[in-house]
Amino acid sequence: MKRPLLVAAVAVLSLGFVHRAPHPYHIVFDLSSRDTLDQKMALRLMTEASSSANPTVQVELVMYGKGFELVMPERSPYLAQVQELLRRPNVAFRVCEIAMRNNGIEKRQLQAGVGTVPDGLYELVSKQQDDWGYIKVVH
Repeated sequence: MKRPLLVAAVAVLSLGFVHRAPHPYHIVFDLSSRDTLDQKMALRLMTEASSSANPTVQVELVMYGKGFELVMPERSPYLAQVQELLRRPNVAFRVCEIAMRNNGIEKRQLQAGVGTVPDGLYELVSKQQDDWGYIKVVH
């Protein structure tokens, strides 16, 4: 009689281990190209990922090289999509300050809401070390 009660107790207690919290879903995208097909791909991937049902989803696009043109109102063919994604609390756009300096770009030339990082490559490596998934955007 004690054995069936023990088995039942173990079964009930093990149910707590079956339902686990979702694994953190964090993705950092890497964009270094001014190619509009690459920019369009980055926005599509960010839109799809940030729409996930996973409550932990966080999406960040790091731009360096010439990739930052995506978030420059005077140069971006996709400004409306950028502005739409900026409204999502789980999406971030970051521009490398080294790339900005190398190209004579000032923060005021970027779309409002876009952040900067001192070094884009360091940002990408740091995110990967913090268990973020890494995607290099190319078409």
